[in-house]
Order: sequence, then structure tokens, then C-alpha cells
Amino acid sequence: MSIDDKIQAFLAGKRFAVVGASANREKYGNKVLRAYLQNQYDVIPVNPKAEEVEGLAAAADLNSITGTVNGVSVITPPAVTEKVVTETIKLGIQHIWLQPGAESQRAVEMAEQAGVNVIHGGPCVLVSLRYREEVD
Repeated sequence: MSIDDKIQAFLAGKRFAVVGASANREKYGNKVLRAYLQNQYDVIPVNPKAEEVEGLAAAADLNSITGTVNGVSVITPPAVTEKVVTETIKLGIQHIWLQPGAESQRAVEMAEQAGVNVIHGGPCVLVSLRYREEVD
């Protein structure tokens, strides 16, 4: 499957989680969340230290989310990413997008071995969703 096919399959989902979502608007975890919001996607911020991000109730982890999640964007350090990928696989979520800086070879291999559509190695969701920095 080409990278474009992987991205198209990922974005065909109805509901997404952003693991590593941040309340700090300067951080990529916040920008990725806002990119989903700008495109009217149903998205849940995941951050164990935040109650709310961009006006949305935050989940402590993927297990805390009620209902189906079709895809997970990951913006975490590689060691945390491996735990997120393990959790994603256990929950049966079939699409993972590892943002640049979050990748680890082990996380990619785990996802691929589980048959999960994993996007890694460069493409950023901010580009694919045509993120626009809002001017206040």
C-alpha cells in the first residue's frame, strides 16, 4: 500500500484520538488536535495530565475513551509511543499515525506485525489536513 493510500485509509475514519494532545498552543500535540478540529473531525485529546484541551474533555489514555476510535495520531516520545501502540493494538484500532519525532522502529514493527495501518517516516498530519495557524 502506498503512503497516499495509507493516509486516505486513515482519514476515512469517523473518530480520532490525539495521544500527546497539549493545552500549550505552541506544541505539536495542540496543533495536531486543532488540525482535526479545523477539518470538522470528531477528535478526542488524550493527555493524562489534562482535564480539557481546546475545550474538549481529555481522556487519560485510550482505554478511557467511550465508543469507537478509528485512528490514533501519536505525538509522544518514542518510549511512550511503544506503550501507545501496544494499547492501540489491544483495543483493535486499525490505524496509527506516528508523527515525526514520535517514531521508534519497535513501535512500527509492533504495528506492522499486528496488521495495523501505520503511517511513519515523515508524512505529517498537519500537512495532510492543511493545518492553518490562527492569527489572534
